[in-house]
Amino acid sequence: MNTLLTKYAQLALNTGVNLQKNQGLLIQSPIEAIEFARIVVKQAYQMGAKNVHVEWKDDELTYLKMKHAPIEVLESFPEWRKDAMVSMVKQGYAVLNIYGENPDLLKDIEGERMAAVTKASSTALKEYRDYMMNDKARWSIVGYPTTEWAEKIFPDVPKEEAKDKLWKEIFRIARVDQSDPIAAWKQHNQLLKDAREYLNNKNYHKLYFQAEGTDLTIELPEGHIWHGGAAKAADDVTFNPNIPTEEVFSMPHKYGVNGQVTSTKPLSFQGQLIENFTLTFKDGKVVDYTCEKGEQALKQLLEADEDGASRLGEVALVPHESPVSQSGIIFFNTLFDENASCHIALGKAYPTNIKGGSDMSEEEMDQHGVNDSIVHEDFMIGSQAMNIDGITASGEREAIFRNGTWAIHF
Repeated sequence: MNTLLTKYAQLALNTGVNLQKNQGLLIQSPIEAIEFARIVVKQAYQMGAKNVHVEWKDDELTYLKMKHAPIEVLESFPEWRKDAMVSMVKQGYAVLNIYGENPDLLKDIEGERMAAVTKASSTALKEYRDYMMNDKARWSIVGYPTTEWAEKIFPDVPKEEAKDKLWKEIFRIARVDQSDPIAAWKQHNQLLKDAREYLNNKNYHKLYFQAEGTDLTIELPEGHIWHGGAAKAADDVTFNPNIPTEEVFSMPHKYGVNGQVTSTKPLSFQGQLIENFTLTFKDGKVVDYTCEKGEQALKQLLEADEDGASRLGEVALVPHESPVSQSGIIFFNTLFDENASCHIALGKAYPTNIKGGSDMSEEEMDQHGVNDSIVHEDFMIGSQAMNIDGITASGEREAIFRNGTWAIHF
């Protein structure tokens, strides 16, 4: 197990954030992952990191604050913490998030309290988030099987067995169980690069999605760019924002989404699960919705800000045969579930998904159809039955996906 953990740490540092000598590293980690976090820290210093700062997260403390703190506390975000996070990315720190959220942690917290925290943190950390979403800082997210998360996925076995089973899936999906995970990721990144280059060369005007419960047309803004796999930061160093990743993605035109779309996997939002929901779009905005479970959380998400949270900021294509999909597991975790299925995201678009986006003002972004919001929440819409067409500027249709997988060769 220690050998696999070391390989996983090396993958996170080399392929994930691509840590450079004399660079700082900010790690965000659940306290349950302390053994793995220590391995990451050791490997980072051995690679020449100048400083490694770890911020610990504790689900129980988070819950107690959300449940009992006065609302005015939840409506504010500590200035000192914001300053520290912004200061580190401005100094060139890479950011590694070791992620293992309990999907049900905040399921009994009132919507008003959840909304207060979302607004306060998103507003305070806008500059920090801009560094991430504009690739000014190198960042990556890797999964860690916390006990509550593992028990949610495997409820019928003892907790230690559940954690072992989840570790096995994480190692397989992240290619850590291969003899050379870093080499395996180089090969995988090349496949994703081939896919995104094909779509960039095609320069489709619209995408049409069709499956049971879904009949959706997404216009793509002029100058849109497809990304996927490895990204290149402002310092010209490549990195992988997500491990795992199976997607190529771009941005929808914020005013050009029409039709109906139905989720195919649960969405975990702020410790609450939203399941089996359908959204209806008109001119880019959600105008109606239905939801079987978590309706209050969905309403809270759509109303997180005045307008942007009810529009789309991302469209991503993922083939059904991805390793995550083939596991047959619902992970109740966006990092994994989004890589099992085509998905779209409510909220903020990545400015890097349009030519010149990182240098646009808010007014210019709106004029080009780039959505802005305090949230960015992916939800899954793909399945084995999903068909996707690309529509050219002249109105011609070309098959991109058939029966949940690529219908093109690249």
